[in-house]
Amino acid sequence: MEIEHYHDRVDHNRPEYTVSEFSSLLKDTVESAFPSIRIRGEVSRLVTASSGHMYLTLKDDNAVIDGVCWKGTVSRLGVRPEEGLEIIASGRVSTYSGRSSYQIIIEQVEVAGEGALLKLLEDRRKKLLKEGLFDQSNKLPLPKLPNSIGVVTSPTGSVIRDILHRLRDRFPRRVLIWPTRVQGKDAAKEIVAALEGFDKLSANSQIEPPELIIVARGGGSLEDLWAFNEENVVRAVSRCSIPIISAIGHETDTTLIDLVADLRAPTPTAAAEFAVPEREELLGKVKNSEIRLRSSIKTNIESMEEKIMGLSRGIVNPMRVLENAYQKFDDTSSHMQLAIGNNIQEKSMSLGQLSAALVSPRQQILFKDEQLKMTIKTLTNTFREIVVGKHNKLEKTGLALEGVSFQRTLDRGFALVTDSEGNLTSAKKTSLDSIINIKFSDGLVSAQVYDKTETES
Repeated sequence: MEIEHYHDRVDHNRPEYTVSEFSSLLKDTVESAFPSIRIRGEVSRLVTASSGHMYLTLKDDNAVIDGVCWKGTVSRLGVRPEEGLEIIASGRVSTYSGRSSYQIIIEQVEVAGEGALLKLLEDRRKKLLKEGLFDQSNKLPLPKLPNSIGVVTSPTGSVIRDILHRLRDRFPRRVLIWPTRVQGKDAAKEIVAALEGFDKLSANSQIEPPELIIVARGGGSLEDLWAFNEENVVRAVSRCSIPIISAIGHETDTTLIDLVADLRAPTPTAAAEFAVPEREELLGKVKNSEIRLRSSIKTNIESMEEKIMGLSRGIVNPMRVLENAYQKFDDTSSHMQLAIGNNIQEKSMSLGQLSAALVSPRQQILFKDEQLKMTIKTLTNTFREIVVGKHNKLEKTGLALEGVSFQRTLDRGFALVTDSEGNLTSAKKTSLDSIINIKFSDGLVSAQVYDKTETES
């Protein structure tokens, strides 16, 4: 009876739906009611599926709503959602029958106010700082005078004109411009592509790679400069093997790229000044250095000549020793010839005296003549031996003296090594990077010490 009673109360005029039919009807109703809507909330439970679709939840203090962003839309988002970031999601409301839930199909994302941007910026800065991307040890030194400079910026506007004009005024260099957007949803992607493109150029390619890169943009709001706070841009700067100068906004503007760049310039014009020296100033420095170098070389040469002259005075000139020996030889020869002559004269006188007393003068003369010849022969042989001995001794003395002379020592391959002040030095007294002067037989050489090994005594 109870069942019949309930059946009597059922309104058979109302339509009947299957679950799928009702889900489809509800979906059409919700999508028709909310074809375009903007919802503000904090991102949570952010997941990117292997398919590339992004799923998240937007929440506030009292409610939550699911959100989905399809793969094709994800790549076009101007702001990439992050966990804890407060955003404004634009799109349409739909339902998901598989869970009997409603959700927003996200088509665009923007940060909800500057406060949210600042929080995101600080969280990102702490994350990258912890990874070591901002460490000073990672900074690359800037070239003193790069042959070519790459510039990543907008091809129009005052920034590129200011950079080119300043480079032309200071020191004209070859400039490669890689045009990019500097704000908007595609700016970060184009900046990354430019940095990677410059970095992939090689010396063998048709385009000579730059030795320095300037990334520049004029001033603007935090949102205008946001492309230079994107994580992919910061990491691209960190990976780049070419030194980078960042010049983003005005001096008071600071972006994450400024922290990772090898040098931060307050303005694009200042970046050009950091990139190259002033040509006239550099030429003046080179000229002054040339004058000082010439003066120093002249002074050192004069000083070395004086020291060499001083050293040479302490070495006996072999020719002077030989001159004295030659003179002694000549004196000895004169004395010996005089002595021989006197001896012959004395013998002749004695012979004359004896011949007078001889009974047979002819025989006596013949006998004495033979004695005289023998005596002369003996004296001559003795004299010759003495002269030859003296001459041999004199030649040996000359050769010995010449062998120990300063110039002969150098001719044998030895060298005279002095320090920068001209004093004789040794391996023990010489320090690394010091300047030494080496005197060879055919000239003087200056050298810098890069290594040394001392002989154990």
